[in-house]
Order: sequence, then structure tokens, then C-alpha cells
Amino acid sequence: MQGFEEIYKTYWQKIFRLCMGYVNDYNLAQDLTQETFISVWEQLPKFRNESSIGTWIFRIASNNCLRQIEKQNRFPKGQLPLNLIEEKQYNIEPQIQFLYKCIAELPEIDRIIISLELEDIKQAEIASIVGLSEANIRVRIHRIKEKLTQKFTSNER
Repeated sequence: MQGFEEIYKTYWQKIFRLCMGYVNDYNLAQDLTQETFISVWEQLPKFRNESSIGTWIFRIASNNCLRQIEKQNRFPKGQLPLNLIEEKQYNIEPQIQFLYKCIAELPEIDRIIISLELEDIKQAEIASIVGLSEANIRVRIHRIKEKLTQKFTSNER
């Protein structure tokens, strides 16, 4: 089994991008990524190799993000601090920033599916993480890509 440091180096960026796809908030995505790796550190001795280590980590990250979204939905939007990404501060290209914004507007399950797809996770693994069939994942990815393409096309006009 890989050591924690190797796992951290291999997966940190991927998990951060997954969290960004969920919350569209740079600081919150960093916090969620850290929480994910704290859980990985604590649970690593119990990991049973029933799935790949990557699938396991993505599942932990997805659950953390879903819990965060649930927490946010319990409070009226006006009471939440808005931490918008400032492209100069974080040097994120406007197109990438717009992509995160579009992904954040998708339903929760679509957010995780497309975020995992963007990380080049195999569709069989995505199906395992979200609990859907591979065929369903293929159809959803196709539809999500169509929605995002429409948003990008309408944004360019």
C-alpha cells in the first residue's frame, strides 16, 4: 500500500478540483480538501482494498462536499458569507472560473459526475463512487457536457 505522503502528493490537486466543482469557493475547497486528507490519514490503516485507493479518496471527498452543501442549505443564502474567486488573487483564468461557476449550478449528482470525469476517472469507477450504473453515467456525462457547452456558447455571445 502507498504511504500517506505519496497519496497526498498524487491526489491533492485532483481532490481540490473536485471540491471546487462542488462549492465554487477557493478557500472552502481548500478546507474541504484538507478535511478529506485528515480523514484519509485517520482511516488509512482501516482501508481494505475493496476498491482502488483513488476511488476511496474521491468518495470521502464527495461525502465531505455533500455534507458542506447540506450545512449551507440549512441557512438562508443572505446569511452566508460570499467568498467569490478573485481571478487576480488566485490567478485563475476567466474561462476556468466560468467553468467552475457553471459546474456549481448543476444538480449535486451531476457536479460530482462531471468533476470526476474532468479528473479522467474511469466511468466504471465513477459509477462505483456515485452508486449508478456505467450506462447511466455515460448518458449523464453526455447530457452534462451538452449543458456546459450551451452555457459556454451563450456566454461567448
